[in-house]
This record gives sequence, C-alpha cells and structure tokens, in this order.
Amino acid sequence: MNNSPLADPMMTPYLLLDKDRFQRNIDRLTTRIQALGCQLRPHLKTLRSLEAGAYLLEHRRSPATVSTLAEAEAFASAGYENLLYAVGISPNKLGRIAALRRRGIQLHLLLDSAEQARAIVGYAQQHSVAFSVFIEIDCDGHRGGIRADAPQLTGIAEYLHHNGVEVSGVMTHAGESYHARSWDEIAAAAEQECAAATAAAARLRQRGIPCPVVSVGSTPTAHAVSSLAGVTEVRAGVFSTFDLFMSNVGVCSTEDIALSVVTSVIGHNHEKGWVFVDAGWMALSRDRGTATQRNDYGYGLVCGSQGTPLDLTIASASQEHGIIVIPPDSAWQTTDFPTGTTLRILPNHACATAAMHHHYQVISAQENSAEVWERITGW
Repeated sequence: MNNSPLADPMMTPYLLLDKDRFQRNIDRLTTRIQALGCQLRPHLKTLRSLEAGAYLLEHRRSPATVSTLAEAEAFASAGYENLLYAVGISPNKLGRIAALRRRGIQLHLLLDSAEQARAIVGYAQQHSVAFSVFIEIDCDGHRGGIRADAPQLTGIAEYLHHNGVEVSGVMTHAGESYHARSWDEIAAAAEQECAAATAAAARLRQRGIPCPVVSVGSTPTAHAVSSLAGVTEVRAGVFSTFDLFMSNVGVCSTEDIALSVVTSVIGHNHEKGWVFVDAGWMALSRDRGTATQRNDYGYGLVCGSQGTPLDLTIASASQEHGIIVIPPDSAWQTTDFPTGTTLRILPNHACATAAMHHHYQVISAQENSAEVWERITGW
C-alpha cells in the first residue's frame, strides 16, 4: 500500500476531513429541506469549528444550533447572531447567556420544566435581562421534553409569557429514529416528530402565545421527512460528515463518510493475525455504537491510505493502541501491512471521534488543497 502524500508529513494519529464529501453532504440536505419549503438550523456540535461553520451557515444571521456555551461564545464572537443552545438550561449558566444577550446575540434557551422557568424568570427580573426560550417537546420518549398534550406545557408557556420571557418556539428531537430498522420506520418517526411539534405550537397559539418557531430534526428524520407543513426549521448535525452508525441506519453509505482517523501500523502478532496501529480510544473514542446494529464495526472500519474500505475493523482498543484482528478467511494477511503503513479508520460516531482532536487536517481533491481547522473545546 502506498502512503498518502498529503498524510506523510503529519504525525499520526490525526483526524482527516474530506472537504469534498463534507460539502456534498451539506448540499444534499440543504437542497432537500429547501425543496420542502423549510430552512436548516444545522447543529454545529459534530466539528465545533468556525471554519466548518462557514460552510454550514450561509451568513451571520443564519440560524444555528450549539450544544455548549463555549460554541455559542465562539460563534457569537465571530459575528453569528442566531443560536439555539439545545441543552436543557441550568441556573448556573444564565449569567453567561445574559452576557451574550446583552451583546445583541439572539441566543435561545431550552427548557422542559416549571423549575427551569422559575429560575429564568427570577434571573431576568433580578438582572433586567431579556431571555428567549424554546420549550422542548417529547415526541418519542427518547430523552427529555414535555408531551405535546401535557397540561404543564401551556402552564409553563403562560408563566414565561406573562413574566416577560419570550417563548420563541418549540423544539423536538426524534432520537428514537437512531434505532430504526428500516426506511419506513425512519419516515414514521419523522411524521411523528412533526406532528408533536406542530400540535404543541398550536396549543400555545390558542392561548395567545405567538410561538413563531417550530423546530424539528435529527439526521435520519431530516433525510426521510416527506412533509414539513407547519414546521419552520429542521435541525441536524452529523449529516455533514456522517459516520458508520448513520450508514447502518441507512441514511448514507460508507462512501459518504467525510471523517476518518489517519493511523500508522506500529507492530504485529503474526501468530494471532493481529496488526497494531497507533490509534487507540484516545484517537477513535470509546464509542461502540454499532455493536447493536446490523454491522458491528468494532472501534472503526479500516480503510487504505486513500480511503477505500478493506473489510477489516479495529477489533479492540486501549489508550494509544488499536488492534486489527485479521480473520482466518480474510483476503488480507498481517504481512500486507508493514510497519509504517498508513491507514484510515472510519468512525462509529463522528461527534465522539472529532471530540478527541483539537484540530483537523482538511483536504480537497477538487481544490488540490490541504488546510487545518481548529476545534472549539470546553463547555
């Protein structure tokens, strides 16, 4: 196997982003959602990078989703103005959010309890700050949120509204779609997601609360939804890079996965059919999300230096070592991978793998370019 000339000067392991695939994935979903008369509010959590955000967001006023206040602060400092912090709010974070709101950043909070609502109202009144809130709706029992027909939904919304806190919208996330076994199941989850969000918004509007934003989304349902009637925006995150989990769900192929970890062969156990690489779980993450899916990829799918899958996986990983176990019936042998051979590993979960790296090597065959993108770290 020939080592990639772009990778040769770089110290392995490192994270590689194929910008051509990244752009193609973004274009695919953006075109689809626009054709359905809606807009994307992309989740920036996968790469957490200002450079990546420039491709995901058309302009500084484009709606975006973040999962940490560190992201919100970094994107706000770069001039982005419309951010949804899509993690349930805790009172200790209200000061940082208030600071961004005072700078003119349209940063929206997320809540699903009366306790959170009281904390927001109390802080707003004590510190004379205006907050904007999304109420999280539970569409499938996956995690948090309030059921669309629950009495506390209108109670919380009216309490916020009458105490000067803007209820900007409702938000739901069809997390159970990640466990779907067929395209029909994903499509059904998308329909259920939209129905829950639009029903919740309708209840609030009947009580005199405008609720202008109806936000839905997950990567699987965003690709399967057939109607977005009554929905104003769609959120999705890992769609820009995809990963092996999404490939197993059926929304992409391995050829669409834009993210990989470049690693070097560092040794062998020829008797056991083992090949050792310098990418352990510190480079790949401990995510084993494909273990319960139709294809178990261990800690990642092994590819050649140019990204061609080799039908081998990282079978086990310690902190700085990965082990490729070559099956007895494989077309490959340990001697096919001399020490120093460069390989790429496709990740089970792109978000988890990207989080193990402080920066990304970004290549484009179309542009014949190589660059480095920095990751926003911390919370």
